[in-house]
Amino acid sequence: MKSIEELFAELKVVPVVVLDDAKDAEPLAKALVEGGLPCAEVTFRTEEAAESIRIMTEVYPDMLVGAGTVLTTDQVDKAVESGAKFIVSPGFDPEIVDYCIEKNIPVFPGCISPSEVAQAVKRGLKVVKFFPAEQSGGLAMIKAMAAPYNMLKFMPTGGINTKNLKDYLACDKILCCGGSWMVKGDMIKAGEFEKIKKLTREAKELAE
Repeated sequence: MKSIEELFAELKVVPVVVLDDAKDAEPLAKALVEGGLPCAEVTFRTEEAAESIRIMTEVYPDMLVGAGTVLTTDQVDKAVESGAKFIVSPGFDPEIVDYCIEKNIPVFPGCISPSEVAQAVKRGLKVVKFFPAEQSGGLAMIKAMAAPYNMLKFMPTGGINTKNLKDYLACDKILCCGGSWMVKGDMIKAGEFEKIKKLTREAKELAE
């Protein structure tokens, strides 16, 4: 079976999703799967996140669904119980990272400084999130930071779009990119799932 990291490397783009209403989870999952990116990082910024993850994983068991913006170990439990296959946190929270490692849950903490990267490497992590990517120095920062930590790969998220996706993916230190441009909240709210499918397909093609 392929690891989460291997699946991310194949996908190249991970849609980062905010769902305010769990009823949108199924049509959104369908749009992502049909658009060629059977994956979603569902952010725990809303009350509906856990239920949305549950629906997505039930309807599309092969879809790679994880939880993002995870800020507490309680949220880790809630996400995993709902079917999340990986955990993403915006920053490096040692308590969350250690908790996930202990329970054998794939975790990708946000690291934007050498000190945070050092903490991740010390714990044996091979991949970390880099967030907010563009605001934190983007590609130049990742390349500079990756130099002494050549065993580590990054998942930049934040400010990534069709204009800079190719540049990021061209760097061998980048495993995949997180992005929300193909799954914007207003498109989900308006039920524009055909548009989401089209943008997802374009993102997939651009990444390849």
